Amino acid sequence: MTTEISVNLKDKFIVFFDGECGFCNHWVQWILERDKKDKFLFSSLQSEFGQNFLTDRNLPNKVFDTLYLWKPERFYLSKYQAILKIAAEIGGIYSLASVGKILPDFVGNQFYNLVSRNRKKLADNQCFLPNAEQRKKFIEK
Repeated sequence: MTTEISVNLKDKFIVFFDGECGFCNHWVQWILERDKKDKFLFSSLQSEFGQNFLTDRNLPNKVFDTLYLWKPERFYLSKYQAILKIAAEIGGIYSLASVGKILPDFVGNQFYNLVSRNRKKLADNQCFLPNAEQRKKFIEK
């Protein structure tokens, strides 16, 4: 099954995250609160849309320990590079994260993997309940 791209998605960045992880949900909230330019949409990796994204790219679709950032018809990034790009797109003081580009990807990804392995210990699993305006930014199908 191919992921369908509607016209309005082409100009957005889509953040794919583990929808069952409290730590991941915390960072989704963080992005939502700072996305003043309305650049981001979100989809859990467990959703139909998320599963299609993974399947279309032959990516693992049962283990959800990686964040993906997708710009439809352009690129997708994972792990450390995705975090740097999100910070750059949010802008302002968060643009300073681009200094992290001086690290080789394998070093940044090793740090990402360390956090990912311990993420369930770093945050509780309380459910994030987006408000009506924020719900518009979530893609399920």
